[in-house]
Amino acid sequence: MTTTPFKDRARIDAVDKVRGATAYAADIPVPGMLYAMLVPSLVAKGRIATLHVEDAVSVPGVVRILTPDDFPPPPEPVRFPNADAPPTLHRDIAFRGQPIALVVAETLEAATEGAERVAATFETQPFAATKRSALAVREEARPTAFGDAEAALAQATMTVDVEYESPAQHHNPIELISTTAVWTDGRLTIYEGTQFASGIKEVVARILRIDPGIVDVKSPSVGGAFGQKGWVQQQTAIIARAAMLLGRPVKLVTPRGQIFHLAKFRPNSTHRIRLGADAAGKMTGVHYVADQQQSRRGTFPPDYHAGPTRLYGIRNYYGGGVDYRIDTQPPGHMRAPHEHPACFAFECAVDELAYGLGADPVDFRIANDTRVDPQNGRPLSSRHLNECLSRGAQRFGWSKRTPKPGSMRAADGSLVGWGVASGIYPALVTATVATLRISTDGTTRFATTHHEFGQGIKTAIGAVLLDGLEIDAAKLDIVLGDTTVAPQQITAGSWGTFSVVPTAALAVERMRAAISELLAGRQFSGTIHQQLAAIRRPFLTVDVSLLGPGQDAAALERLRRGQYAIAGPTFPEFTAMSYIAHFVEVQVEPTTRRIRMPRVVSVADCGRVVSPRTAVSQVRGGVVWAFGAALREATEVDPRFGGFLNNDLVDYVVPVNADIGEIEVDFINEPDPVANSVGVKGLGEVAMVGASAAIVNAIFHATGKRLRKLPVRIEHLLQVPIP
Repeated sequence: MTTTPFKDRARIDAVDKVRGATAYAADIPVPGMLYAMLVPSLVAKGRIATLHVEDAVSVPGVVRILTPDDFPPPPEPVRFPNADAPPTLHRDIAFRGQPIALVVAETLEAATEGAERVAATFETQPFAATKRSALAVREEARPTAFGDAEAALAQATMTVDVEYESPAQHHNPIELISTTAVWTDGRLTIYEGTQFASGIKEVVARILRIDPGIVDVKSPSVGGAFGQKGWVQQQTAIIARAAMLLGRPVKLVTPRGQIFHLAKFRPNSTHRIRLGADAAGKMTGVHYVADQQQSRRGTFPPDYHAGPTRLYGIRNYYGGGVDYRIDTQPPGHMRAPHEHPACFAFECAVDELAYGLGADPVDFRIANDTRVDPQNGRPLSSRHLNECLSRGAQRFGWSKRTPKPGSMRAADGSLVGWGVASGIYPALVTATVATLRISTDGTTRFATTHHEFGQGIKTAIGAVLLDGLEIDAAKLDIVLGDTTVAPQQITAGSWGTFSVVPTAALAVERMRAAISELLAGRQFSGTIHQQLAAIRRPFLTVDVSLLGPGQDAAALERLRRGQYAIAGPTFPEFTAMSYIAHFVEVQVEPTTRRIRMPRVVSVADCGRVVSPRTAVSQVRGGVVWAFGAALREATEVDPRFGGFLNNDLVDYVVPVNADIGEIEVDFINEPDPVANSVGVKGLGEVAMVGASAAIVNAIFHATGKRLRKLPVRIEHLLQVPIP
């Protein structure tokens, strides 16, 4: 395995994005387009009693209104992943905002007015809006345990017993959820920004009772996803059905207020942690139980304890999870879905334990390193968390910190706090297929499994192809998210680069071998395009497939059927994880208690860095989001009627440029020697993990006040005496 660093190349899609040329799903022009708008339920639970569409039909331009009567009953037995009901129109209401009708019109304005005129009455039922509601149902998940946590805690020199809370939050990517469906010549084509094109293909075909072979799904580029677009959306099959019934293309761009009630979201979670250490400063035992809000039939697991299980070398562990089933749409994956709230709680508890022992928070973490997976004893494929902590401390200037809370001040009198936290995320991989075609006209086309949603996967693939092949960079076309060119595995969980970059490397190897065989010892100068022209070969194509460690041919078959083909982080011979360390400075204004974050240093261990430009961008984006999670973002539940109150970007507060100071990013950039042929692991998710904890730990250092509920607001600090 080569350890030569990759070049810092510009993003492949940068120029097109800057000049507005990048096409997203809702931008695809289709002649004869109709426009659609959903009608949401105004009750949280019950059944449609009457549905009056007469007034809506009278709106000029309205073509048709679809109701539950326009949909065939779902196949039996019916279970759709993480869904309380099939993603279509039906009369039973499981949550506020559930679609009850679709208005299709010649213009968006007519569709919107028509949707506002649809009138419904409901047979309502009592509902639970929060996990503390009387009708919430408590359901325990299977725990994870090894060693004897209770005995270790009983014998510990120092323990902390604390509870942390992380709020419900929504993704809010710039690109709204949209679907365009085209029914032509017996084929259904769906354009949608998604992380799982093949999943849409299979589920929509099942809902509409058609052959998946006549369904094509294209996701050219996604304007932000972060887990929100990883599942089949509620509207997709509805729009497809409308296009099939009307014989014209139909497009829906879902308003943001409706997205808050339709899409998956990060659930509210509470984390109870008991953590102990011996006199030497070694953490000896953990008892960690988290609960979360959950829909009645949702499947997003309460596995928050899984990350901290492997963060340090703690040999005695008990981790449990609890669902509180209520009447909401199902929660789901949001960037670092379990690890972000888990490491907020756990890394704050670690900080509390370090302070209790009188230990430096950085030294304390370094002293609890491990080289094996504490859960199963397997060796870790690579682990450089201590190097992240040491390098970050040096770059941040940690040695200049005075330990006593409230002891540091800025020139303007603001309280200064320095905080640190670690982060961890599993290294996951999927089965992948790809086709590489190089032509004499100067073009190169690489079509593969996975999706581009701004994380820079095309740039990472391009780095491998351009480093390994003499091809024209200006005419390199990387095709992702298109079921007509390759089966599309869900892209999430930081497994995109881990999976597809080694596949691109294999394609490079096979292409070089094929060129060598064609030339048969003959020497021609120039690019591969020119060499092919010299031997009068119009193009050369290689097809490759690649499995993750421990996977077999069954994974490729699952991939081709639109099913999950994912492995890790525990592989037959090792466990693979990515790590990060965040160092944060906050300044708290002593009168208003306004919190500012002037600087951050983040150092990541993600194996070999294939695309330095997009890797730095990922970490900066993760830190900004962690700032929002720590100090700004919370989705407010309406206990009276169900649903969410602050369902727009006016009331759902996110960070802006004025909130963010300097974010300095560094990488260990050591290839993982056993994970794959390139030595790369995932980065996008781990970038956020631990950063919120570092911010909250810094607030404690500035003020002496431990805050255990996110987001931290000014009012939480107003009653704190100034040290």
